[in-house]
Amino acid sequence: MSVTKPFPESVLISESCLQNRIRELGTQIFTDYENQELVLLGVLRGSVLFFADLARAIFKAQHESQTREVTLRFEFVQLVSYHDSTQPSTVQLIRGGSDYLKQRHVLIVEDIVDTGRTLNFLCEHLQTLNPKTVKVCTLLDKPSQRQVSVAVDYIGFEIPDTFVVGYGLDYAQQYRNLPYIAVLESI
Repeated sequence: MSVTKPFPESVLISESCLQNRIRELGTQIFTDYENQELVLLGVLRGSVLFFADLARAIFKAQHESQTREVTLRFEFVQLVSYHDSTQPSTVQLIRGGSDYLKQRHVLIVEDIVDTGRTLNFLCEHLQTLNPKTVKVCTLLDKPSQRQVSVAVDYIGFEIPDTFVVGYGLDYAQQYRNLPYIAVLESI
């Protein structure tokens, strides 16, 4: 018996549009954290492609300035909330955070903020580690799904209430490798 898997219907955000916006975010973050140390905290697994491109965009902004710098450090946290479904459920911390974040500026790098529950859970967890500041950068924001109010400091794109894949986002661990954001066919 063959199982029909859903497939991406259409491109919502093209590869070139993604890269242009990430360059803009990198420049803004560089400007905001100029001459400081910043820990980029990537939320695994979905943010990995965005995280890498954002880190490079911050470096490029620094390289172009030639007189200012931002010292970047990397840290990762792994949370689970979708459990191979299109609907979020209970948030679980699998791996994440450390005393390394104590008294440091932390920028959470997320793939998507929808209900706000995962981000709220993570921010509460991080406060126990006593960072100097915590801000949030998300590639995608879906405010129509918000159940918990959360502050998002840097937003790549606001998207409609649809399930998306690509550029790190998945459905049952598939489609992360797409170089663009696509709408997934109804499941």
